[in-house]
Amino acid sequence: MMVLSWGKPMRRFVLAGCWVTGSLAFAQPVPHVPPYPRVDNTIGYKADSSWPKQKPPGGDWGQMSSVAIGPNGNVWTFNRGKIPVQVYTQDGDLVKSWGEGGLFKNPHTIRFDSTGNLWIADTGTNTVRRFDLNGNVQLTLGTPNEPGADQTHLNQPNDVAVAPNGDIYVSDGYGNDRVVVFDKSGKYLRSWGKLGNGPGEFSQPHSLVLDSRGRVYVADRNNDRIQIFDAKGQFLTEWRNIITPWALAITKDDEIYVCGSSPMLWSEIPAAQAALATPPKDQLFMKLDTEGRLKQLWVIPKGDQPGAVDWIHSMAVAADGSVYFAEVQGKRAQKFVPIGAAAGAALNAKR
Repeated sequence: MMVLSWGKPMRRFVLAGCWVTGSLAFAQPVPHVPPYPRVDNTIGYKADSSWPKQKPPGGDWGQMSSVAIGPNGNVWTFNRGKIPVQVYTQDGDLVKSWGEGGLFKNPHTIRFDSTGNLWIADTGTNTVRRFDLNGNVQLTLGTPNEPGADQTHLNQPNDVAVAPNGDIYVSDGYGNDRVVVFDKSGKYLRSWGKLGNGPGEFSQPHSLVLDSRGRVYVADRNNDRIQIFDAKGQFLTEWRNIITPWALAITKDDEIYVCGSSPMLWSEIPAAQAALATPPKDQLFMKLDTEGRLKQLWVIPKGDQPGAVDWIHSMAVAADGSVYFAEVQGKRAQKFVPIGAAAGAALNAKR
């Protein structure tokens, strides 16, 4: 039933609960809203604000440069504070910590190979070292505290990956813009790359991983691309215009995760800035298959509050789908857990 009344002193009508001035107007019908199924067909993520539960005494985090999942599922964090290596369970309990006393000069990346060996890249000492789980050095690549570009020297190496046959691939990225390969005993085998933007050239390679077929994926950060090579360093292809990549991670199923920012232009940063995307304009991560097809994308708020991130420098993916981020400016590691119906279905499919 339509209700009509005359208002004073202006000529106004009340029509279906709305004021209409001047002349009589007809109410518009309320559009019908279908009963859309409110089912999440994507995988979302929510920060676990309770992780970690505690830190070691005197172990406040400095710039958090890296995070990795250990062979037993524990989360290894690597920061530039007084206690660089701190290990936590996925529930957030502190397991162990070490690295004090000048063992590292500028922590960059912590990794585990497929056999459970611990590898650490330290740009400050110009080395990549293999450690046991208690912090004892077992193998050193590069000459400590001596930068260089020959077979025995590295210049601010920033990542490492190990092939099933034991060959060690090092991203010698800040000083030399190359990839260097050593055998399992640390003997130099080969290297490739130089500063540039052509195929096989690099501008600050920042991370690398190997897939099950031995292909090498390199996050060529300043060139806004991921380059792919065979095990000998032969250029295969590149993925451009999808992300400014900061770090790569790969699962046993050859799922390639990459974090960074949406593609950036040099004109978006100050002329005096040495590296692209520092600071990044936004923060995101994606999952790709080995052909570069996008399987998942998630954008994370940028900031220093819980649930936002500030300069993601590294990421690790646990078996339960949780994602751990190391934030170099945020000076923290955060755990993000998958949520939504699709998240549950994806986890069930893996079991």
